[in-house]
Amino acid sequence: MDIRKELEKRILIIDGAMGTMIQRYKLEEADYRGERFKDWHLDVKGNNDLLCITQPQIIEEIHSQYLAAGADIIETNTFSSTTIAMADYEMQELAYEMNVAAGRCARRAADKYTQLDPSKPRFVAGAIGPLNKTLSLSPDVNNPGFRALTFDEAMTAYYEQVKGLVEGGVDIILIETIFDTLNAKAAIYATKKFFQDTQKPELPIMISGTITDASGRTLSGQTLEAFYTSVFHAKPLSIGLNCALGAAEMRPHIEELSQIAACYTSAYPNAGLPNAMGEYDEQPEETAHFIEEWAQQGFVNIVGGCCGTTPDHIRHIADHMKKLAPRRLPILEAAL
Repeated sequence: MDIRKELEKRILIIDGAMGTMIQRYKLEEADYRGERFKDWHLDVKGNNDLLCITQPQIIEEIHSQYLAAGADIIETNTFSSTTIAMADYEMQELAYEMNVAAGRCARRAADKYTQLDPSKPRFVAGAIGPLNKTLSLSPDVNNPGFRALTFDEAMTAYYEQVKGLVEGGVDIILIETIFDTLNAKAAIYATKKFFQDTQKPELPIMISGTITDASGRTLSGQTLEAFYTSVFHAKPLSIGLNCALGAAEMRPHIEELSQIAACYTSAYPNAGLPNAMGEYDEQPEETAHFIEEWAQQGFVNIVGGCCGTTPDHIRHIADHMKKLAPRRLPILEAAL
């Protein structure tokens, strides 16, 4: 199965929010703990990645709901599965196992749906989140030079995550929700290094950044073009945007990206902007309507949803994409 062949034929659909779906199960502390962690010394409710180990059937069920809705690519439930992020629960030792377990949950679901319709292969993207510490910004306002993390520490954590995801059987490495390009570079370096060290066939890399506000910059201050230029050396399968914005607010940035990117483009916005309660109100048909317009304009190759989106959103998006052609890769003039 070569994802590039599929991308030439059609717009591919990536899944929607994992956290939004987990919330629907109304899980309690005991559900998160399962039998194995029933005596864990810290609360673990909210550690969604742990569910790949303690409640794999729930995670697989969520993946299956997105696949049934029409997703071509499902993301592993590993947004925080690094030793650095898991330190919040003192579960650093479990990071590798979480990635393997999450990869297997998604792989089982994807294979099941590919078998049902071999003409529509399903792919698993190993999701690598942005870390809860940043390499470009100081967490201490009184000491702008301070960093909570070194590049090598970030790289080592990501390397272990990539190793676990590959072991779990993913097809793609997805470095996503990037607000600090230096963190992303550590993830890219870790990915390339892993495949070099192990001599395994290199998996395609998808890269997805986050524009945090109307200024069109990432949290660490880069413009979209600067972000693209900073990571394009990785020769990614796709570069895109996700999270922070709804489709209406993301549109100008996706348009810009579609003009400068020499690779495929991806976009999976939130279901609008959150309301006063922090919840998302944008209805599936509204999100799909925005994304349909992007596709008609030739902006996108891969689309889906982020926070607040559900299998219903993905179903509407997939239906709207069926008759629309994927973005053609532009011929870009090299310039200084």
